[in-house]
Amino acid sequence: MPKQLSSDNIKAIAAGSRKSLIEERRVSLLVLCGLALVIGVMTGLGAVVFRALIGLVHNVSYNGRLSFVYDANISEGPSRLGDFLLFSPIVGGLIVVFLVRRFAPEAKGHGVPEVMDAIFYKRGNIRGTVAVIKALASAISIGSGAAVGREGPIIQIGSALGSAFSQFIGLSTRQKITLLSAGAGAGIAATFNTPLGGVLFALEILLPEVSNRTFLPVVVATGGATTIGRILIGPDPAFSVLDVRFPMVASFNPQEAIAFVLLGVLCGAAAWSFIRLLVFMEDGFPKLSGNEYVQNIVGMAVIGLMMVGLSRTFGHSYVDGVGYSVIQDILDHKMTATGLLALLFVLKLLATTVSLGCGASGGIFSPSLYLGATLGAAFAAATSSILPDSGLTPSSAAIVGMAAIVGAGTGGVMTAIVMVFEMTRDYAIIVPVIVAVALAAGVRRALINETIYTVKLRHRGHRIPKERHINLYLVRQAQDIMERRFIVARAGTTLKQALPAEDTDDARAIVVERDGRIVGLIPPRSGLWMESQINPDLFVETFAERRIVICRDQDLLSLVFARLKRHGAGAAIVFQGGGRPRVNDIVGIVTKRTIADAVIDSYED
Repeated sequence: MPKQLSSDNIKAIAAGSRKSLIEERRVSLLVLCGLALVIGVMTGLGAVVFRALIGLVHNVSYNGRLSFVYDANISEGPSRLGDFLLFSPIVGGLIVVFLVRRFAPEAKGHGVPEVMDAIFYKRGNIRGTVAVIKALASAISIGSGAAVGREGPIIQIGSALGSAFSQFIGLSTRQKITLLSAGAGAGIAATFNTPLGGVLFALEILLPEVSNRTFLPVVVATGGATTIGRILIGPDPAFSVLDVRFPMVASFNPQEAIAFVLLGVLCGAAAWSFIRLLVFMEDGFPKLSGNEYVQNIVGMAVIGLMMVGLSRTFGHSYVDGVGYSVIQDILDHKMTATGLLALLFVLKLLATTVSLGCGASGGIFSPSLYLGATLGAAFAAATSSILPDSGLTPSSAAIVGMAAIVGAGTGGVMTAIVMVFEMTRDYAIIVPVIVAVALAAGVRRALINETIYTVKLRHRGHRIPKERHINLYLVRQAQDIMERRFIVARAGTTLKQALPAEDTDDARAIVVERDGRIVGLIPPRSGLWMESQINPDLFVETFAERRIVICRDQDLLSLVFARLKRHGAGAAIVFQGGGRPRVNDIVGIVTKRTIADAVIDSYED
């Protein structure tokens, strides 16, 4: 009786598992790509509408007129509102706090951490309301003067569209996360006109798995979003770079190498400062007296004072919004003064962290580009006399600085390299950018292990795995992890005869054979030793799993995993040789325990 009860329980559990898998709705890869295209088109249209909303709010709060037309890359000069500009970020901030508190608390902040949290801790679920509220709140924040970017919001908007659409049609968690990530990649591709950068962002920052079933939908979505963006916004790159030409690596001289190394190290330290200061502001503002409205007024008043002070001193507010006009001026050689560039770096660093700390809704991608451009240009201007043959100009150093701070701060190293290449379309930048980004990322990681995205979630106790794409255990073979101790028992053998008296831990698998052929397998730690004490005369084949999984000793673990899943088995028999497997060819057993050990051994904290 105990045996029968145990067997029934095992069958019931297995049946329940199979039923839950069947009930998950999954579509084919072709259908998933079609759905991703829909998400990409929707996100591309969303990016266009979002930019128009920013233009409307900016024109009202900065220029005092109703218009959707706004080119963030063109410097507009002082605001028509004069000193009343002080109140624009305050009024906009209060509206944002109301929208976020009332309708979607997830829309607060820079967005990407919430997307990552949804992927790893919420089964890919993001409410559709978030897309609408995030668009409104971020457009008001950016347009009214908060020093935040528009990329984080459109990433969250695209993710929310992908998740909401997937939930509506009832997709499984895996495919839901794929479409969510596709929406995120589509958002950044449409905003920057960088399809490759959008794909890499989704793969490098968001997706827990990189494979054809995740890669292809992301590619389709970003392609669709980019096409819509180019049709409705234009085909031009994000920034115009006409005369920046880096020497190729063969012509590098020592001063050039020193310059790029120093700039990379400096950008790594700057990325660390950005992360630490943002954490300080996000933790500090909630501790101020008063509610969220009062805290927001304090922070936005600081931003307003910066804008008024800079307008009076230099004729432009400089630190508000996305800051593309400053980047474009640096690339056009219109801004080369070391003191001004260094000042703008410091003020933008403060303005962005204060904005996000006090409750603004917007991203950190554009501010990272701004910080990299101003720091890089200031570095080139300051070192021109020390390293006269370095070949660095403020505009070329700005490009390298943008990639370095984005790559170091976000952790998206390949994303930063490829996106800056797509923005400038100058292949010669690749070598200096790779050097600077690699050094910047290394310095940042030495100073703080978390990125600007993951540090916020770490404070919630939600750790995002950084090594999720490096499944090195998949290159190992079955013979590398198999258990070499097992028992071969002939069919008709009793439990008492098959199990040695000293095997009280029941640690060895039992292969059941008949006339040299394998007829079944009993995995280790099956509880048979205890059963042998109660019913010693039962035949061993009674407990054997008839659905046998076999593999060769040189088979990769990926193949072993696939066979175990297909057959719903708990162990696989490993044999040696190329012919039909016989008992004498068995060399070991791969169990779930050995697989778990291999996965754990491949992980590095």
